[in-house]
Amino acid sequence: MKIYTIGGYEEIGKNMTAVEIDNDIFIFDMGIKLDRVMIHEDTNLQDIPPEKLRKLGVIPDDSILANKNIRAIILSHGHLDHIGAVPKMAYNYNCPIIGTKYTISLVSSLIKEEPFSKCSNQLIAVNKKVEIGDCEIEFINSTHSIPETKFVALHSKEGTVLYTGDFKLDMHPTIGEKPDFKRLRKLNPKVMITDSTRAPEETKTPSEKVAVTMLQDFLLDENDEKKGIVTTTFASHIARIKTLLESAEKMDRIPILLGRSLCKYYGIALKLGIVTNGAKMVKRRNSIDKKFKDINKEKEKYLVITTGSQGEKEAVLSRIANKETPLVLNKKDTVLFSTSTIPHPINIANRYKLEAKLKMQKVRIIKGVHVSGHGSKEDLREFLRIVKPENIIPTHGEYTMLASWAELGEEEGYTIEKDIFIRRNGQKVSIGD
Repeated sequence: MKIYTIGGYEEIGKNMTAVEIDNDIFIFDMGIKLDRVMIHEDTNLQDIPPEKLRKLGVIPDDSILANKNIRAIILSHGHLDHIGAVPKMAYNYNCPIIGTKYTISLVSSLIKEEPFSKCSNQLIAVNKKVEIGDCEIEFINSTHSIPETKFVALHSKEGTVLYTGDFKLDMHPTIGEKPDFKRLRKLNPKVMITDSTRAPEETKTPSEKVAVTMLQDFLLDENDEKKGIVTTTFASHIARIKTLLESAEKMDRIPILLGRSLCKYYGIALKLGIVTNGAKMVKRRNSIDKKFKDINKEKEKYLVITTGSQGEKEAVLSRIANKETPLVLNKKDTVLFSTSTIPHPINIANRYKLEAKLKMQKVRIIKGVHVSGHGSKEDLREFLRIVKPENIIPTHGEYTMLASWAELGEEEGYTIEKDIFIRRNGQKVSIGD
């Protein structure tokens, strides 16, 4: 068994791993690195050809897989750093793309929007299991910050590979079910390839239910007089959007989603029945500005939910802060950030500029109403003790994050380069040689 560490092994993003068993290759995830061209959920990559994106380091360098027999591309969940490269790369492989209904719906949308894509791969939406050749691919319930996130188990005669993707151990999810610990205990994987994003943080990640309480404590506080309220969160965070919509109903306000990506992610979730809370959704700039004229007349009637949580230049919230829309904010109005700032210098700088402009308009700012979708060190320790893999390969993290996972493994009795392996992009691990 060989594990190819293609992308996400010295960085956050661009996730792609391949497992080779008897000359059959199974690819896990195929993502982009968002910060390389300062892109975000409202940015189109469609007009940039794959060759340029590869040179920029936006999509993985998959040359290590040249002339190999690829049997399937398996997707753990629908975030762009795990599926964004599919339209740019998947057509190079004559194989199906497999994921849950929500993930496959997002991939289908990306492919349809992609003028450069030659992608005609079969898209297979599954809930539990699918067989490919002599192997079985099993999707096991997980929790993260986007619907239908799954742990993926690849069962073969050489043993089971568990690919965790991004995850947290949420015992109180607001959408979907909690992780399937009963099934995880029975896997006995030969290899676990696992998220390391928050491995250095010596704590446990709070449940999404905590974010619900934080939001409601502010939004539903009748003693706190509010006029205009503009909220922003990650467009793919359907559970958070659901909470905002429910809060709007309790506040007797009209919720409205503004921005292409918000409408896309939430619209697909609504279509698939993942959520049932309806809301007015406006995608296009001219229509958004027209709606802002109505909102500006009676701000207290609306709860506005926009894109732009990272201060992206063309997102709706940045346009508001730049006074480029008919919505005019002042000291009686509030902007609530139900997100964290992605820790990249560009994001940090853009968020600083966004907040500075809002403060100049004397707008009230509420920050940090958020919980992460990634497990921290003590979640990872608990997960390790539940799964008990023979070997561990940390992924999705800068080198210090991978090293933090390795240190945790050593604390739990594993040994570096014996049964826990740190690799960079473009390398491999051979198991059982």
